Amino acid sequence: MTFRSPKYLILISVFCVGCRNIAPRYVKPPLTVPPPQQFQELTGSDEWKTATPSDDLMKGKWWEVFNDPLLSQLEEKVAVDNFNVKVIEAQFRQARAIVLASSANLDPTISTQPSVNQTIRGSNSGRLGFGSSFGLPFLANWEPDLWGRLRTIIEGNTATAQIRAADLENIRLSLQATLALSYFNIQANDMQYALLMDTLNLYEQFLTLTVNRFNGGVASRVDVTLAQTQVYTTQAAATDLQVQRSQLEHAIAVLTGQNPAGFSIPRGRISAPPPPIPVALPSQLLERRPDIAAQERAIAVANATIGLAKIAFYPTLNLSVNTGLTSPSLLSLLSWASRTWSAGPNANQILFDFGRRDAQMTAALAGYDAQVAAYRQVILSAFQQVEDNLSNLRVLAQEAEQQNRAVGSAEQSLNLQTERYKAGTDSYLNVITTQTILLQAQRNAVTLLQRRMQSAVNLILALGGGWDSSVLPTLPQIKDPAMGNPVNTIKVSQPPNTN
Repeated sequence: MTFRSPKYLILISVFCVGCRNIAPRYVKPPLTVPPPQQFQELTGSDEWKTATPSDDLMKGKWWEVFNDPLLSQLEEKVAVDNFNVKVIEAQFRQARAIVLASSANLDPTISTQPSVNQTIRGSNSGRLGFGSSFGLPFLANWEPDLWGRLRTIIEGNTATAQIRAADLENIRLSLQATLALSYFNIQANDMQYALLMDTLNLYEQFLTLTVNRFNGGVASRVDVTLAQTQVYTTQAAATDLQVQRSQLEHAIAVLTGQNPAGFSIPRGRISAPPPPIPVALPSQLLERRPDIAAQERAIAVANATIGLAKIAFYPTLNLSVNTGLTSPSLLSLLSWASRTWSAGPNANQILFDFGRRDAQMTAALAGYDAQVAAYRQVILSAFQQVEDNLSNLRVLAQEAEQQNRAVGSAEQSLNLQTERYKAGTDSYLNVITTQTILLQAQRNAVTLLQRRMQSAVNLILALGGGWDSSVLPTLPQIKDPAMGNPVNTIKVSQPPNTN
């Protein structure tokens, strides 16, 4: 049906303004297992306290709590130069473009198709001659958002873009934690190497002493060979550490977007045990982890899918206006007499689909349930990770104290055994046994310190690295033209640094 006056389009437009969105309103699903009031591993602990609102929680550059300038420099490069980060950043820009495209569907589309036609008729057509026609048409199409279909699509696409933003922070946090772990592993490796070199120097002194005693007829050839074996074994152990160190260096180079060739990290050591890390309340954990935020946004997408499945049962309406100029002569094309105009609505309603829309609704509802279950599982896993690392830090701190006492006792035992050997009252085998016990105790102490640093980094990772879901971009922020620039989007959803 074609209307001769635009007043009918105006009436339809006014009617459409009053149409409502029949898609279900999104509400964050409740947790079947509510968060505890406090993490269990904090109970009775003097070192790990629940942070109060007045405490300085980690924000942004969480690695600065370790007070290591080189670590901070490397972490900054991961945030912008890592290629896995750039992959997710590009995916966010893709999702943003989809939001812009779906938002544009709220407005009409206007198109034109200029044409020039030449017609030649032969004598057999009954009318000999030729003719020309010129056209400059304009077509406007608009779909009124009768039931909220377009708005629901925008909501779903916006939630998808927010998922990509949360994914960006999640992979950034994960890679930065991986770098911190590798960095502290290198420092522990250097501490092991320094320990072996100091021990090797001591063993070489004992070898010289044993050779002198052998030349003096006091020691046996067995003592000399045992001392030599001890030196060579320690040399081999020190050399073996270089394999692991090289691999860790290469891994850090790739994490920071650099070629491993020519990349190196100077030797160092872990300067101190891990610092106390403020722990938020369990209920705050839900807002501090980007993976939880991404999973919650996935539920919003599933909710939008249900809305679209519901709207599919209702009719769609499309309004079109076709106007332009048509003339057999190019000279008269732009005259008022060449005008054409037509307008009309086009409604579409599916009468029978043999259960297709019902099946789509069933699938959408099942998809929503799956996302809710995944959301609740991610939260439970987050609580577990925090509890695990709090427990690790508490137990490892106790074990480190015990191991330090073992090192002290082994040192005293070696001093006594050395004096007895020099006095000729004990065999060199007992000295070697005691030396081996001391070296193992010292290496165990370094390993415990390494594990404590690893647990501290993993605790920060489990706490979300000081992130907060409030920094997820809103629809206006997503549509901001500045968000199309990778220089800006690489930092989307990053918390402000207030350390």
